[in-house]
Amino acid sequence: MTHKRLSVAPMIDWTTTDYRYFARLFNPQVYLYTEMISTGALLYGNRARHLRFDKSEHPIVLQLGGADINEMTQCAEFAQQHGYDEVNINVGCPSDRVQHNKIGACLMAEPRTVADLVKHMQAAVDIPVTVKHRIGIDDFDSYEFMSDFVQTVAAAGCTRFIVHARTAWLQGLSPKQNREIPPLRYDDVYRLKQDFPELSIEINGGIESIADIEQHLQHIDGVMIGRAFYHNPYLLAEANVLWGQLIPKRSDIIAQLYPKLRAQAAQGESLSTMTRHYLGLFQGLTGARKWRQSLSGKPHLTIEDIERAADEVLQLNPDA
Repeated sequence: MTHKRLSVAPMIDWTTTDYRYFARLFNPQVYLYTEMISTGALLYGNRARHLRFDKSEHPIVLQLGGADINEMTQCAEFAQQHGYDEVNINVGCPSDRVQHNKIGACLMAEPRTVADLVKHMQAAVDIPVTVKHRIGIDDFDSYEFMSDFVQTVAAAGCTRFIVHARTAWLQGLSPKQNREIPPLRYDDVYRLKQDFPELSIEINGGIESIADIEQHLQHIDGVMIGRAFYHNPYLLAEANVLWGQLIPKRSDIIAQLYPKLRAQAAQGESLSTMTRHYLGLFQGLTGARKWRQSLSGKPHLTIEDIERAADEVLQLNPDA
């Protein structure tokens, strides 16, 4: 696994700094991505809040949504100044809001625009600039369309591509449907690696187990997982075997969370905004449902509530 890579996918509303801190406790190796953050949010919003992260989150990648060269370049500079390890351009999000601003998956139809973004952003920063894209959009779903896109963007200097192995249907499907309905075409991603052996190619989409990860890594350079890691975070812990590392116990992970929760509570932060990311901690164990119920929809959750709920599950699962 020394040259292979495992990543947690950028997910809007999910891969916040609170989640990333939690995810890091399971696995020290994986790359963590922010949610997609628009250039507008960084240029005109609360930049410090959008860009904040805990030092434990390294290696961490800022994913940007935008198409304006000057704005994207400026935001890449923000990423470097704030200590991010990489910056990633979103060319995969199919939402209407993103299309309206000409960012996300619709940019696959404009490879020269993406190439120009890469060129200018790389010239401005020392950290890598990478691209996450789909295998196609709408009727432009041939292998050749994707291959031409990658060739154009690679010629501008991008060396790492993360490929969501589904076409994005920009008309007629919601973002949620776009993650589930278009068929997965893993072979197209494998072929991309064969045709561009000098590039780092990672695969994303529908990957749910350690066996799946191992299978893909026989063909390409990295695996990115979103929902499976989020809903069953212990999969992140089990992935330590890929590096020959020990698998941490859930009881140790929850113990490491308490100091962070206490610090957040002392600062007046709502614990429920953090614990919403912890619902899957005991996925598959006796008492997991009760744990979720104890944490869900409780705006005035206390540390004692969380400890009590965790202790109940751990008593039922003493080896966890």
